[in-house]
Amino acid sequence: MRDNTILRKGLEDLNIELKEAQFEQLEQYYDLLIEWNSFMNLTAITEYEEVLMKHFLDSLALVKALPLDGKKKVLDLGTGAGFPGIPLKIAFPELEVVLMDSLNKRIKFLNEVIDKLGLTGITAIHGRAEEAGRREEYREQFDLCVSRAVARLSSLAEFCLPFVKCGGKFIPYKSGKVEEELEESIYGIEVLGGKVMDTVSFSLPGSDMERTLVVIEKVKKTMPCYPRAGGKPLKAPLMKKTK
Repeated sequence: MRDNTILRKGLEDLNIELKEAQFEQLEQYYDLLIEWNSFMNLTAITEYEEVLMKHFLDSLALVKALPLDGKKKVLDLGTGAGFPGIPLKIAFPELEVVLMDSLNKRIKFLNEVIDKLGLTGITAIHGRAEEAGRREEYREQFDLCVSRAVARLSSLAEFCLPFVKCGGKFIPYKSGKVEEELEESIYGIEVLGGKVMDTVSFSLPGSDMERTLVVIEKVKKTMPCYPRAGGKPLKAPLMKKTK
């Protein structure tokens, strides 16, 4: 096995204990990521230690904002190569995880990972948030929605909050400071039935890379008109109109 000291030290800092079988699953995941990345664009980060830190530890840092005990139903929206959903599933096997992405070729990769790692209680679904968020089997069905997608929070909230049940949480992963982005999104978050409860800022273990987790609770049902279709969450995010 490669030298994964950086991963073990990072997990220690996060108070996460893994069995050797789980470390082996992460190793397998890395190998599959590199293999598939050679013929399709999954990640620009490929160096072993960088993947351990910027993908695996970054994904698992969710524990700084929320305890992950018990059988929570989790949606990872815009999962891409499976982050944060697959590392979360490996580390916390009781989670019931749905990975959703709009590119079908990524879904094929994710199904290969799920199969090769022998993971159960996790599914990969091809879908767009604007459509899936209106479907009965997904709308307001999740205890937690996470996303490392690059969209600004004012747009991301409209994609994600319709999936979260009342009392559940939406927690986006953000790089660096988020004050300005958060301020412009507060209005839309409230319209969509959410309430910002906390922001958790930290540096990735063993690095100076700044991250912020925004903890948004679903306090009331999302109105049926959301999410809007036709790319409107991105083109015209819900923001308070200024005079």
